Amino acid sequence: MKMERPGLIRRIIVLGCLGLFALAIVWRYAGLALATPSGAGLAPRVVQVRGSIHDRSGRLLAVDTDLYDVSVWKPALDSTRQAEQLGLVATSLQLDAAELVRRVDDVPNDFLYLARRIDSDTVRQLIDLIEANGIVGINIDRVAGRVYPEKNLAAQLIGFVGTDNTGLAGAEAAFENDLRADPAGGRAGFAYGNSVFLTIDVDIQFRLEQICREAMAENVAEAVVMVALEARTGKVLAYISLPDFDLNHFLDADQAAWTDRVSIYTYEPGSVFKVFSLASLLSLGGIDQASSFICDGSFERATSGGETITIRCLGTHGQVNLTKILEYSCNAGAAGASETVTTGDFYQRLNAFGFGQRPGADRPSESSGLFRDPDSWSARSKPTIAMGQEILVTAMQMASAATVLANEGTLLRPRTLEAVYSHSGELLMAAPVVPQGRFMTAEDARIILDAMEAVTLESGTGRRARIDDLRMSVKTGTAQMIDPATRRYSDDDFIASTLALFPSEDPQYIVYTAIIKPRGESIYGGRIAAPLIREAALLIADLYGTARGTTPVATHSGRVVLSSPLAIDIGGTMPDLSGVPKRLLTSLLTRRDLIIDLQGDGYVAEQSPAPGTPVESGMTIVLRLR
Repeated sequence: MKMERPGLIRRIIVLGCLGLFALAIVWRYAGLALATPSGAGLAPRVVQVRGSIHDRSGRLLAVDTDLYDVSVWKPALDSTRQAEQLGLVATSLQLDAAELVRRVDDVPNDFLYLARRIDSDTVRQLIDLIEANGIVGINIDRVAGRVYPEKNLAAQLIGFVGTDNTGLAGAEAAFENDLRADPAGGRAGFAYGNSVFLTIDVDIQFRLEQICREAMAENVAEAVVMVALEARTGKVLAYISLPDFDLNHFLDADQAAWTDRVSIYTYEPGSVFKVFSLASLLSLGGIDQASSFICDGSFERATSGGETITIRCLGTHGQVNLTKILEYSCNAGAAGASETVTTGDFYQRLNAFGFGQRPGADRPSESSGLFRDPDSWSARSKPTIAMGQEILVTAMQMASAATVLANEGTLLRPRTLEAVYSHSGELLMAAPVVPQGRFMTAEDARIILDAMEAVTLESGTGRRARIDDLRMSVKTGTAQMIDPATRRYSDDDFIASTLALFPSEDPQYIVYTAIIKPRGESIYGGRIAAPLIREAALLIADLYGTARGTTPVATHSGRVVLSSPLAIDIGGTMPDLSGVPKRLLTSLLTRRDLIIDLQGDGYVAEQSPAPGTPVESGMTIVLRLR
């Protein structure tokens, strides 16, 4: 988002606050209706309004509102009509009347909360009821409330506040000092916090959450995580951790939903990590493009103590170089390549990629993962780490490390903060791009990107991520999880993951996803995570105008540049139409020899019949889009 439009920003912030004044009127009305002389002589109150949270385009994600606590002071109740009046109040608050009467009768200290943090509509109805029926002894107190208009959207990223309107999690906690209002020395009136703009794009976030939610259901998974970055800035476009929860009712969620699986949850990354292992070995001079290793189904090495270390591969790949190690995800090749550098150098270079360190993405309680000092490594640690075991990472670390490849060897700090504005719309801070150091040449970064592109070949594990008119650098992974009971690798629990940078020739975006504990038809990253990456890349490329062969390209100047798309046609066999936009399919509706059933909008997600099926006259072809 361009930050040089203070007028627009000011309008966005002011519009977000207009509702606060209306609700403040309700609060004052309630105070007048129920005020008692005991408040006389108190200093004028300053209403502190917490700053709002927005996405990069100004769309509202969190805003203050008025909520109310309703309580009873038992000595002030009309004892002759107590049960009747409490019954009316209970009905208004949707409480059980008999239970409320019992609670008031049994209250030990004469004071009892009847309802906490209720909305202004409910309070208005209650005030009308109180005045119409002469009810006494009921107190209404305004409390600061927080509303999240998008509910579950980016729940773990945005976070929530406590009953005192102080941030407890996510951006609400990370940017507490910016969002919290300064009472300004006790002056009467209102004090406002600053408005925080995050880097996420609501459109991208919403669509990718839908895709991940479907993948979670289809694969009967415990959780799904996805993070998308702008490769050249480190800005987080999407931050997805499922299961999630409605921020307006965060207390109803369980720990599984609260867990931030992007920045806090750690796990062994598996074969995706080979990208960074080989990049480290290449940049250290241990290997080059011509280096080759033999995979006969396993890697073996005798230690000085007479022990033989054995690391098994999923196949027998023969002679493999850097590209083939990634293409086939060859364990033996990665293990053999790790022998070309010292333990200390290998550790230091992987650490430079950000492993074992907090990424610094403005997240509270951000995890550094677990990357043990080499002094504690065993004889098998180096080859094992090279293939993605004996190291714990976060999804954010994996995406962040990939910025090295996209920026000719320079690591960028990931960012979730776009900018901070005052209540009046003044730009207070625009978050900068933060390079973390360069330790790899542009030539070596290009070698790794090209090798990752080979992963999408028909022989590669990432072929299901391939998009014919968009070059992608991809790596898949399947990691066994540790069983906490036995402290051994589980036979049932796996993490399927995939990393992608695109377009390969000039990476603009990084997407990483992991499917945790799938229980569906497959556990392999190449089968279930790679298609997820494909859908994400199609979405991002379309919404941001990334050049894709014959696909129309929207530039950021606002001018639309159209190439000449090839007409979609169906001949003697059914083509693979996955990912084809609806606008390229409408010409099929003119076919008189086929019945074309287009369902939904967007891009082809499912088709019947399957690709390769012979097409016959009169056949019905169903294309489901989303």
